[in-house]
Amino acid sequence: MDKKDIYEHLAEIYLNASPKKKKQDKTHFKLYNNLFIISVLFLVGLGTALISFSSKKNNLPSETALFVINDLHKINFNFNPVKKEAFIINLNRLNLSRFKTLAFSVKNTDSKDIVSLRIEFTNAFKEKSEVYLRNTPSKWQEFKIAFLDFKNITDWSEMSNISFSVEEWNAQKDKGVLYIDNVRFLK
Repeated sequence: MDKKDIYEHLAEIYLNASPKKKKQDKTHFKLYNNLFIISVLFLVGLGTALISFSSKKNNLPSETALFVINDLHKINFNFNPVKKEAFIINLNRLNLSRFKTLAFSVKNTDSKDIVSLRIEFTNAFKEKSEVYLRNTPSKWQEFKIAFLDFKNITDWSEMSNISFSVEEWNAQKDKGVLYIDNVRFLK
């Protein structure tokens, strides 16, 4: 053993600070530093890929909807004696000025009966406007009616109610059942 080896051995035992250890520590520091940089670059790349993927996913067509009733409702009409059957939804002065379309699903239980459904909006200013849905289908079908089709409503900011009704003169038979579901407003 020469002097240098003895010095390193004593420094390692008493001071735990030999030059080889310092060199080894520098090597470990560089290794950890490089691993850290690689990890950061990997995470940045992964984040960029995820953001890119999610922004492409958000470009798919979508609708913003306000569900009024998403439960099935039954209009059971019987025109003996003569009367109008209606399903009325109280809107409590709901502001619909940001919405453009009424959407709902409807089904007639009797495929041989031709029934027209009357849809009527009323606002807080007592303006009323109706649209007729002719020949309701015997299988579930979704309908979308633009608010522009309700021509007598000039102010959509305070809506009182919407009603769905079957009138005697708009049904071939005196008895029947219509189902309405997923009543909502679309932007």
